[in-house]
Amino acid sequence: KETVAPAVDLVLGASACCLACVFTNPLEVVKTRLQLQGELQARGTYPRHYRGFVASVVAVARADGLCGLQKGLAAGLLYQGLMNGVRFYCYSLACQAGLAQQPGGTVVAGAVAGALGAFVGSPAYLVKTQLQAQTVAAMAVGHQHPHQNVLDALGTIWRQRGLAGLWQGVGGAVPRVMVGSAAQLATFASAKAWVQEQQWLPEDSWLVALAGGMVSSVAVVTVMTPFDVASTRLYNQPVDGAGRGQLYGGLADCLVKIWRQEGPLALYKGLGPTYLRLGPHTILSMLFWDELRKLAGRAQHQGS
Repeated sequence: KETVAPAVDLVLGASACCLACVFTNPLEVVKTRLQLQGELQARGTYPRHYRGFVASVVAVARADGLCGLQKGLAAGLLYQGLMNGVRFYCYSLACQAGLAQQPGGTVVAGAVAGALGAFVGSPAYLVKTQLQAQTVAAMAVGHQHPHQNVLDALGTIWRQRGLAGLWQGVGGAVPRVMVGSAAQLATFASAKAWVQEQQWLPEDSWLVALAGGMVSSVAVVTVMTPFDVASTRLYNQPVDGAGRGQLYGGLADCLVKIWRQEGPLALYKGLGPTYLRLGPHTILSMLFWDELRKLAGRAQHQGS
């Protein structure tokens, strides 16, 4: 089995997830709009501009042009690089220390690595969410933030609310990525090992990583979607002069309000696009990461 240094895993993990982000960012735009639609309103009491995946893609393209499907891409790449660089680095360190060999070790390592990555990448996710929610007034859902681009958004938030303002919504982001990261890294490793044991495919085939990524993506979407809906709401909500959210007081308050005012199924708003976004992103990220690690590991062995 090829092994690489944690610092190499940082670069490979960030690169793999950024590459996947380029392909899946349009799905992230659609998912964000669906999750903000009908915010704190009972079903049937608001106009539905976005209905399902295909219709939503068409709606975004009509309102914002084809380029609108890549809204927030720069912020998304920044987030993926920061969050996943830290996440894969910390996970690699944990594996190197032998934690992954302990019972439940991959889950713990994945959760802790995800939490640290989410905290570091939170400002970029904040900006990404607010930029992707922007659209013409007739199709607007959620609060509309008048940012021009990533740098303008970061500068505006810094001037208005200081350093703490850049971490608005981090209380929802950390649990979101903790459960998603734990599910992703643990199920990917287990599924990949199981496929290798069955000997259906050559051990070093990229199809083994693909199969592991497909199983992992189902687990990630199932446990992560409610936290993803809440995180989107927390990041996009307007704040008062003191930086306090005007709609939600935190993650628990957000989840309770969504349940009570929109119904329990609202916690899975945009589930289809969420899977279509997280599924391919998980599969591509884990596939790219696994293949890059093999190449890096072989290069290390050849150089030694």
